[in-house]
Amino acid sequence: MREYPKPDDEAQDDDCSCDATGTPTLYGDARAELRRRDFAKFLATVGGLTAVASLTAPLASTTQVFERGYEGPVYSDGIHLVDSEGERITEGRLSEGEHMTVFPEPRPGIEDAPTLLVRYPESEYGGDIKTGFTVNGYAAFSKVCTHAGCMVSDREEDLVVCPCHFGKFNVLDGAAVSGGPPGRPLPQLPITVTSDGQLVATGDFEGPVGPGGG
Repeated sequence: MREYPKPDDEAQDDDCSCDATGTPTLYGDARAELRRRDFAKFLATVGGLTAVASLTAPLASTTQVFERGYEGPVYSDGIHLVDSEGERITEGRLSEGEHMTVFPEPRPGIEDAPTLLVRYPESEYGGDIKTGFTVNGYAAFSKVCTHAGCMVSDREEDLVVCPCHFGKFNVLDGAAVSGGPPGRPLPQLPITVTSDGQLVATGDFEGPVGPGGG
């Protein structure tokens, strides 16, 4: 008759993943070691994905797709242009060739009204620029790309570039499209300078902000 090992036989003891007291443990044999290694790989993968997510978060914010919930005018006559700290923009803020992002005061929401303010010698403007919307070399345009609504945040000399699909706009030519998929220019904002030297709008953007409205 064939004999089968009893529960307390040595063969049974060899198969048991136990500690010194005989208590079963997860990390007692080669199979458990493989499980432990797999678990470590899992933790490393989760940690890596978390790190990647944290690194890409700033990029996502700079290329945020425009979703406008506010339906009223962004600017109107007499609304001051302000920087990200809420400081009003004065006539001497930019030198020729410089760009910066401004917003309306009071503003309905930063995501609704990021505005590109540029300054060049007036003789360099041409093409589709509305010279009646400029003042002392300053011109202003929406920063929301007219293709997919991302923020136009990059620059190549006198061109501004959308990082999402590489639409390019020439600010000296009224922000006309000079490359990529956008179907229309960035809408221009009419501006002037007050008697005390501060930049203000004289109306709203000339056209729809963001995609559509072609």
